[in-house]
Amino acid sequence: MLVVTGADGFIGRAVVPLLLRAGHDVRGLVRAMSGDTVARREYMAVGDLAQWPDAAMRGAMRDARAVVHLAGLAHRAAASPAALRAVNVDVTARLARAAAAQGVAHFIFASSVKVNGETSVPGHPFRESDAPNPLDAYGASKWAAERALGEVAESTGMRATILRLPLTYGPGAKANIAALARALRRGIPLPLAAIENRRSVLGVGNLASALLALVASEGDAQRATTYFVADANAVSTPALVEAMARAMRVRARLFALPTSALRIAGAWSGRSEIVERLLDTLEVDTAEFRARFAWSPPYSLDEGMAQAFGPAAPL
Repeated sequence: MLVVTGADGFIGRAVVPLLLRAGHDVRGLVRAMSGDTVARREYMAVGDLAQWPDAAMRGAMRDARAVVHLAGLAHRAAASPAALRAVNVDVTARLARAAAAQGVAHFIFASSVKVNGETSVPGHPFRESDAPNPLDAYGASKWAAERALGEVAESTGMRATILRLPLTYGPGAKANIAALARALRRGIPLPLAAIENRRSVLGVGNLASALLALVASEGDAQRATTYFVADANAVSTPALVEAMARAMRVRARLFALPTSALRIAGAWSGRSEIVERLLDTLEVDTAEFRARFAWSPPYSLDEGMAQAFGPAAPL
């Protein structure tokens, strides 16, 4: 039995079917039942994880051999540091302790590249050996959750694997990806053609494949290990937008503005953080994960975008 938290999120919706097709029994934990989950026995409504009693957590871990913890409070301006800690740190630690108490062998945690920072030096992608450098409350909460999970793993003997994820896209993705998709659908010209950055991205199909490789693997010598996972190639922001447009079968109406002008516009509009993510380089090195688990991303960028935004993609 595999327990998946956040099973009805956009990542969970890709992961659960793949695990089922691979022959695993799945217990997908969701906040509340929906039209998609109410008639399916693999889903279990648990309400707000932060309010979930410890005894109920332990009960949900019964007979599980691995937990894939995808649920969490996403990065957004309205989330306070206290709320981020309650959901991303405290819930992770409590789930890990509940899993260990029930004899779960492996706890897999979806963390964030923001633990390492907001930008990488061009030509020098982040590696697992790099020192954490979270620059906002969200990144700090994920780093604190990683440390809490490591402490549980060391004290209980449970194996823990932490995946630091870059920008992840798929059906139902939100934030910048959703905003770009809306602009493309409306035919809005975008001043992004002059950007020459490099961004690691991750399609949910590739993440689901990586998780399947993890679930099937044997333990490491260390109780807690950290890896980066991403698509095969980093892309520039214009290339990412053009791939989205191809999947949507629309024209990407890109034009060039100097990056200095974009930064000024971002500061003037109060959207500097969004603009910087479109401009800056943020790459990760996935060599350790690929070598350790003999894994390669099965989907190209165009295939991943077709899954997310193509005619057959869920609305």
